[in-house]
Amino acid sequence: MKVVILCGGKGTRLREETEYRPKPMVPVGGRPILWHIMRRYAHYGHKEFILCLGYKGDVIKDYFRNFRWHSEDVTLRLGDSNSVWFHHSLAEADWQVTLADTGEESMTAYRLRAIEKYLGDDEHFLFTYGDGLGDIDINASIDFHKAHKKLVTITAVHPPGRFGDLRLGDDDSILDFNEKPQAEGAFINGGYMVMDRAVFNYLPNDPTVMFEQGPVRQL
Repeated sequence: MKVVILCGGKGTRLREETEYRPKPMVPVGGRPILWHIMRRYAHYGHKEFILCLGYKGDVIKDYFRNFRWHSEDVTLRLGDSNSVWFHHSLAEADWQVTLADTGEESMTAYRLRAIEKYLGDDEHFLFTYGDGLGDIDINASIDFHKAHKKLVTITAVHPPGRFGDLRLGDDDSILDFNEKPQAEGAFINGGYMVMDRAVFNYLPNDPTVMFEQGPVRQL
């Protein structure tokens, strides 16, 4: 199943990291967070990716164009530009990556709408954001989606609490301290989705529309 990843946001809350690169290219453990997201999908057998580029999309294009240079040890003979040896087998060799320019200022619904042509005849596809990584069982979400026959399935997660909890005794002494406990009851969008092709019927040709607002509420 093809994987569509939104990669066009500016990441204003990470301005120091994103002034010269898009948010999905912020490194985590020496690799862009985007690579970690893609690796998660590949682990479950989904290795065809469609990246919705926007802000500084050329940085992402350059990364994949020179992927082996970024990922492996290299030996080269300086007097012969054709003499280059890469020293590791490429684990990502069977990944297929489509890099689609969806507009620098476009909102999420328009970015998604812009890549429909790259889905081919597929009736289902996977969808996520290029700045969020989760320990999600991708294939279990696909099975859930197909069993419930809905247009969109969204993985829901409990958010961590914003503040630590204190439990006080009768004399106001601290009995227990729980740093940022998980919220009870509330769910938020976990960022991993499975979609039917029919979702495109709900996406207007308007670059100002957020998928998570108008279209999702209609669904």
